[in-house]
Amino acid sequence: MSEAPFKYRGRVFDERMIELLKEIIATHPLAHRRALSKIVCEILDWRQQNGHLRDMVCRGAMLALHRMGRITLPPARRVSPNNAINHRQVRKLQVDQSPICSTLLELGKLEFRQVRRTKDEPLFSSLLAEHHYLGYCRPVGEHLKYLVFSDGRPIACVAWSSPPRHLEPRDRFIGWSMAARLKNLQLLAYNTRFLILPWIKVPHLASHILGAMSRRIAKDWQVMYGHPVVYLETFVDLSRFAGTCYRAANWTCLGQTSGRGHNARTKACDKPKKEVLGHPLDKRFREILNCV
Repeated sequence: MSEAPFKYRGRVFDERMIELLKEIIATHPLAHRRALSKIVCEILDWRQQNGHLRDMVCRGAMLALHRMGRITLPPARRVSPNNAINHRQVRKLQVDQSPICSTLLELGKLEFRQVRRTKDEPLFSSLLAEHHYLGYCRPVGEHLKYLVFSDGRPIACVAWSSPPRHLEPRDRFIGWSMAARLKNLQLLAYNTRFLILPWIKVPHLASHILGAMSRRIAKDWQVMYGHPVVYLETFVDLSRFAGTCYRAANWTCLGQTSGRGHNARTKACDKPKKEVLGHPLDKRFREILNCV
């Protein structure tokens, strides 16, 4: 009896695909795991929108199949230093915490820096780790990180990442088919963290930042990943926040999460329900997202 197909990050590994992986591994007996993942991506033409190989995703899929006993990878040559424990250890950096209490007009022009893969990324991580109630969590998949500065001082952090694959209120609002969702999910960006530093007291600053982000994120995403985003989304924990700044920035409430969590194995609703909010960046967002 053949085993059920294995699905990983949108790609299905059926028996035919697994036999191909076995053949590639056998044909390259001296290749290590990283090299094998690149070879597989080249053969399958498995690439990101920007043309780069999806070798990290491929490597994860092959490791999962190896652990399931469906393929046999060569022994790991070394333990990667980029493990989850190291990524959770964020170095604390000192910043000027003298209060800023002013109007938005008095604050003046703000500077937005996309800090992923820059020298300012450790500062971003440090501020979130110390001052956001959820702390810092290393994103996976496509993501951008922003620091907002006023007169050279950081005043806010905004993080964006790939969206959840299944989100009933959003999927119902867009009205897309499964095929359209699988193809176009990359055109959404999920606001995972938004932090105004606690010593910054400026009315309407949060909605002002969200408005500015909506005017630049599509272009920044295009530069980083070779494709834009046309829709933004986020969750708001109503036990802590009212989501006022999102509504003031013209975000729309789409409904609430089920309370099951994205990795739920049962139907038990054991997590806080959160409000789902969204914001289109293109008037034709439904047409674009429903295109197959």
